[in-house]
Amino acid sequence: MSDDKRDELILVVGGTGTTGGRVAALLRERGAAVRVASRGGEPRFDWTDRTTWDGVLEGVTAVYVVPFDGRSLTRPFVERAVARGVARIVLLSGRGVDVPGYAGEASTAGPTHVDGEAAVRALGAGTMWTIVRPSWFAQNFSEGFFLDAVLAGELRLPAGDGAASFVDADDIAAVAVAALTEDGHDGRTYELSGPRALTIAQALAEISAATGREVRYVPLSPGEFMAELREQGLSAAEAADFAESLSPLRRGLDSHVSDGVRRVLGREPRDFRDFVKSAAARELWRTP
Repeated sequence: MSDDKRDELILVVGGTGTTGGRVAALLRERGAAVRVASRGGEPRFDWTDRTTWDGVLEGVTAVYVVPFDGRSLTRPFVERAVARGVARIVLLSGRGVDVPGYAGEASTAGPTHVDGEAAVRALGAGTMWTIVRPSWFAQNFSEGFFLDAVLAGELRLPAGDGAASFVDADDIAAVAVAALTEDGHDGRTYELSGPRALTIAQALAEISAATGREVRYVPLSPGEFMAELREQGLSAAEAADFAESLSPLRRGLDSHVSDGVRRVLGREPRDFRDFVKSAAARELWRTP
C-alpha cells in the first residue's frame, strides 16, 4: 500500500464472515486502517436498521460490501455511502448474475445480487467500483454449510453429478483487497473460480484421501432434500431456498473456469487439493 493511502479508512461489511474476515485480516497485514461492520461492533452496524449506517460510514473512504441475502438493501446502502464521501466500493456478488434463469424463481440471493450490481454500476462518475463474482467457496466444506455433514461422514445434496470450479476464499479476499487498495480496477467485474471443476463426489474423495476418513456423497432429489431439511427444523421457505441454491450446480452451470484471479493477482488460483491439504493439516475436519 502506498504512503498516500495509509490514512484511508476501509469499512468491511460482513467482516466476520468467510470472505470479509479474510479481507479485514489481509488489509491489516498491509497496514491499512480497517473498520469491521457488525452488530457487536463499535459503532454498531445492522443491515436492517438504517439509523446505524451513518455511524459506521463516518470517515470511511472505501467499502467492501457483502450483501444481506434476501433483501434489497445494497442499493440504499451504497447510495448512502457515496453521499457520506466513500470514493471506492468493492461488491461481493455471485456467479450467474448475468445468466438468464441461473438462480431460479425461488432464489432469494439472486435478486439481491442483481439489484446490488445494478446499483453499484449506476453510481456517479466520482465513485470507483469493482464487482467480484466468485464460484462456490472451497471453504463451504471446512467452515460453511457443508462442514457438519463432512464431519458426520455423509453429505446428502440434490447436486446430481454436476461439477463446480470451487474457489478458495483466500483468493477472493486477495482480489478484493487489490481492488480496494490499488488502481486499475475501476468499473471491472471479475469472475473468480478455482483452476478446475470437481463434482461433489470428487471433492469429498479429495477430503477423504487427505484425512484418511471416508466422506460419502449421497445424491438426493430436490424434494427429498427439502423434506430432510424440514425434519431438521427449517421452514418450507428456507428449505426451498437452500435447494434452489444448489440448482445451478445440478444443472451443470458452475463447471466453467474463470480467469479473474489470474487477471488481478497475476497467478493461477489455488487448487482445491491444496486447500484440502491445508485444511487437513490444520485439523479442521478432526472429529472428537
